[in-house]
Amino acid sequence: MMTTSRQIQLAARPVGQPTEASFRLATTEVPELAEGEVLVRNLWMSVDPYMRGRMNDTPSYIPAFQVGAALEGGAVGEVVLSRATTHQVGDHVLHMQGWRDYAVGPAKSFRTVDVSQVAASAYLGVLGMPGMTAWSGLVKVAAMQPGETVFVSGAAGAVGSLVGQLAALRGGRALGSAGTPDKVAWLREIGFAAAFDYHDGVLPQLRAAAPDGIDVYFENVGGEHLEAAIEVLNLHGRIAVCGLISSYNATTPPAGPRNFRQVISKRLRIEGFLASDQAQHQAEFLAEVGPALASGSIQARETIVEGLENAPSAFIGLLSGANTGKMLVRI
Repeated sequence: MMTTSRQIQLAARPVGQPTEASFRLATTEVPELAEGEVLVRNLWMSVDPYMRGRMNDTPSYIPAFQVGAALEGGAVGEVVLSRATTHQVGDHVLHMQGWRDYAVGPAKSFRTVDVSQVAASAYLGVLGMPGMTAWSGLVKVAAMQPGETVFVSGAAGAVGSLVGQLAALRGGRALGSAGTPDKVAWLREIGFAAAFDYHDGVLPQLRAAAPDGIDVYFENVGGEHLEAAIEVLNLHGRIAVCGLISSYNATTPPAGPRNFRQVISKRLRIEGFLASDQAQHQAEFLAEVGPALASGSIQARETIVEGLENAPSAFIGLLSGANTGKMLVRI
C-alpha cells in the first residue's frame, strides 16, 4: 500500500488574485484503510471558478477551505485497494478529494463511473458538474424554448460552451462572448450563431448580434455583461445566474447594473442556481448529453495541465481565462 501522498494545501488566504504563494505542496501519510473504505490513485482533477470563493473565510453555500489543509474538488481516479464489497481494484471513481495524489475514504463517497465509452476526464467536464450546470441552467432554470435567442457570457468555458451547443440543438439561436479571437472562432465552429470578443465592448456587439433582442441570458461573468444583457433582453426574458467570475478577485463590492430598473419594466426573471439543486434531473441530463457527446453533436474541449505540482498555476490561469473548454490537471 502507498504510504505517502502529495497534496496541495491552502498556504494563505489571498487578497484579490491568488498567487503561487497562496498554495503549498506537502507530503502526508496515507492512513490505514478501515472496513468499508477504499484507496484511490487520482488520475485527473478539476479546477473550477467556485473554488475561489472557498479560499475566503466568509459564509457561503459551501464551507471555506482551511489554511494548512488540503484543498478539495472533483477528481477521477482508480481504486488501488478496497475494503468494501461495492468497489473493486481497478474501478474508476468520481469523488471530491482532488488536489492530492491519493484519496482515502468511505466507499459511498466514491461513485463508480464507466470509462469504456468515454474518457475518464469527461466526468469532470461535459458529463460532470459543469455539464449538469449548463444543462439544468438552460433547460430547467431558464426554460429555454425552440426559436428563442440565448446569450452566454464566458461562452468558451466548460459550462458556457455546452450551453450554446445545447441551445442550438434544441432549436434556439446561441450567441456567446469570449476573451480571445481563437475562442471566438471556436464558438462559431461548434454551433454559436454569433460570437464576439468582449474586450471590444459588450453592448454594441450584442445589439448587432441580436437585433431582435435576446430571450435568455446565461450569466457566467457579471459586470458589463449583465448590464448589456438587461439592455437587450426582451419582455419576460430570463437570466440564469451560474457565476460572476469578473468579481471573484475583487477587493471591493462591484457596482450593480445601472439599468436594473428594466427588470421591472421588462418583467424579467433572474434566478441563481447550483448544479446540486438539480440532482433529481441527473438521469435526464445524462440521457440527452451522453448520446450527443458520443455522436459528435456536442464537442467538449479540454485544456490540460500536467502534474499535481502545477495545479495552482492551472487554477490561477483559469481565473484569468487561460482555458478553452474545461481546465483539468492530469495527475
